[in-house]
Amino acid sequence: MNASLTLALQYHEQIRKNILALTESMSLSQLNQVPEGMNNNLIWNAGHVIATQELLVFALGGHRTPSGKDFINRYRKGTRPEGEAGAEEYGLIRAELLDGHRRLREACTDLDWSAYNPYETSFGITLSGLEEAVEFNNLHEAMHFGTMIALRRLV
Repeated sequence: MNASLTLALQYHEQIRKNILALTESMSLSQLNQVPEGMNNNLIWNAGHVIATQELLVFALGGHRTPSGKDFINRYRKGTRPEGEAGAEEYGLIRAELLDGHRRLREACTDLDWSAYNPYETSFGITLSGLEEAVEFNNLHEAMHFGTMIALRRLV
């Protein structure tokens, strides 16, 4: 693994730890609250970063998304919370924040990424391989972490 990808993975781990710490400082009721004028909540944002990372890296890399189709469909771009997430769903998200990072780190060296399917993001950036996907994903997760900080002040 090259130094740039190693650094990107270190950043990814820290973003995930920050998201986890933020969610653990809130009650389940607060995590589920959609503030007036907003489209989503804290728990949706946490689930969304997991789903998006799996789509940008695993799916575009030609690999199975670890969290599965149902999870991806609940938290992918364009979705909104459908009712309150329960303790079990939140537990899954909490665990997956760090387990997903560990899985990504292992996959970077264990899986073949030569068939990565180039993808133009809504930011207008074309991802054409694993390293670009991880780097862009970090930008995406940091943006959602910022949203979560703002949401925390509203609940």
